[in-house]
Amino acid sequence: MAKTIRLTAAQALVRYLTAQMNEDGDPFIAGVWAIFGHGNVAGLGEALYGVRDSLPTYRGHNEQTMAHTAIAYAKQLRRRRAMAVTSSIGPGATNMVTAAALAHVNRLPVLFLPGDVFANRGPDPVLQQIEDFSDGSASVNDTFKTVSRYFDRITRPEHLLTALPRAFRTMTDPADCGPVTLSFCQDVQAEAFDYPVSFFEPQVWHQRRIRPDHHELHRAVEVIRSAKRPVIVAGGGVHYSGAMEDLKAFAETHNIPVAETQAGKSALPWDHALNLGPIGVTGGEPANTVCAEADVVIGIGTRFQDFTTGSWGLFANPERRIISLNVNAYDAAKHGAMPVMSDAKTGLTELALELVSYAADAPAPDLKSGWFSKVDPLTDAPEGNELPTDMQVIGAVQRAATDETVVMCAAGTMPGELHKLWKAGKPGSYHMEYGFSCMGYEIAGAMGIKMAQPQADVVCFTGDGTYMMANSEMATAVMMGIPFTVVVTDNRGFGCINRLQMGTGGAEFNNLLDHAVHANPSAIDFAQHAGSMGAISVKVSSISELEDALAKRHDMAVPYVIVIDTDPYPSTEHGGTWWEVGVPEVSVRPEVNAARERYEANKFKQRAD
Repeated sequence: MAKTIRLTAAQALVRYLTAQMNEDGDPFIAGVWAIFGHGNVAGLGEALYGVRDSLPTYRGHNEQTMAHTAIAYAKQLRRRRAMAVTSSIGPGATNMVTAAALAHVNRLPVLFLPGDVFANRGPDPVLQQIEDFSDGSASVNDTFKTVSRYFDRITRPEHLLTALPRAFRTMTDPADCGPVTLSFCQDVQAEAFDYPVSFFEPQVWHQRRIRPDHHELHRAVEVIRSAKRPVIVAGGGVHYSGAMEDLKAFAETHNIPVAETQAGKSALPWDHALNLGPIGVTGGEPANTVCAEADVVIGIGTRFQDFTTGSWGLFANPERRIISLNVNAYDAAKHGAMPVMSDAKTGLTELALELVSYAADAPAPDLKSGWFSKVDPLTDAPEGNELPTDMQVIGAVQRAATDETVVMCAAGTMPGELHKLWKAGKPGSYHMEYGFSCMGYEIAGAMGIKMAQPQADVVCFTGDGTYMMANSEMATAVMMGIPFTVVVTDNRGFGCINRLQMGTGGAEFNNLLDHAVHANPSAIDFAQHAGSMGAISVKVSSISELEDALAKRHDMAVPYVIVIDTDPYPSTEHGGTWWEVGVPEVSVRPEVNAARERYEANKFKQRAD
């Protein structure tokens, strides 16, 4: 008879978590972020206390942002490790739904453990319970179903015997990787069961490397061999596979230029001759010019988001064909692409073996030099007393960067400017959450990066708008003694959306604070606010003062916040391509009608295949 151990379901869950290892010999779950409430404090709270020395529990200030921290941690470690996040039932759980969506879009592992209602239904309706008048099995946690790669509701203690292995299979599967939600009924957390001791034996979850199908591989090789103007689009899958050196070798051997998505940026050093830089809506002229002319587009680990493809108007060559090398079949077959379902590292190796002596013509060298001659001056310090631009702020940080600097961002103006202008020197030095472009990811995400790589010089770019969305984990970082630098560019509103509004013919309305309805002018002191949470903070009035402030960041033992006012209107005009945003067909504004004409002209160029 199998040996058993009697544990509560919550105790069994945390014991199982501590026994799951990655290939490097580290626990796959590095810690648990928790805000306790009546749906998890008695069950999971007691269980986590019992393993606090082997599985640390971190207390956040907001369920969404502590989950962002966990997600950034996993992203920076290229999905080799992850974290769990637990909340009470009700609003604590639904606060995490946005973070689950972010993880789902970005294909990142995180284990959500929201408390749920009583499985026995004895005290129904409990505090914070949503009642569905037509479905007695529903709970508010059903909202996680569409944003989870795997969802399960734990209504009996023995459900963990099947649910937990499924959860780890999902989080460690390169093709299916994403958030897992185990909705944990609060009475079940406290119920005991005789679990097999073997269930808690250490287990190593290996990184599966899918090899390409023979037919798909040879079909792709034939297409590449016939290409006269091929281009590689490097996505986040290059990083997750650890295929940066393989990409470099493949590009050099076959003389194929590389364009980088937001997730793929830093896969090659910015100054590599074949790295043509950013692609798409936030891209530059070198990459977009080559992509528009390319007859074969080779996507490596990219899901071909609309910002990458210019809403499928960028790849304009009527003869162009797309090859998509991706571990996920769904991504590999998008828009009629020839799928090569494979791990990026393995796929590049096998493609190279088959291509042998094939080499394309080198891209024109003046593409990159001409681009930098246009955009480098934009990052120079201003000569007068005018309000600095976001580009000039980026330039100041770039000049202060070291080999250990990791820049990160998520939403607003900065993602586009950083994609175009930041010169990433090594893999992992550029961390952008632009799959979901979630305002409020930045500060929490910066903390997650620093936890993943304590030696990194983490610099977080955030605008005033996204700072106001979510800043409470600044206090968590102070409490935990996790230092990173935050550069707050205060343009007094949602500057990038204001420009988009103007670009589609709209009047400036409800984006900048000066154009919003208010009784009193906004006068937020961000430096004082950050300081009130324990951060070291300073307000600077010029780029030179910003540079002086940045020079002091290495001495800080807590978050260091630098605030600078910026001009909300300028952006980098060079590069970029069309992005489809619906423009009204009918309007009394001539500006809107003109924008609609431009929209229809670009829509005509859009490729459906």
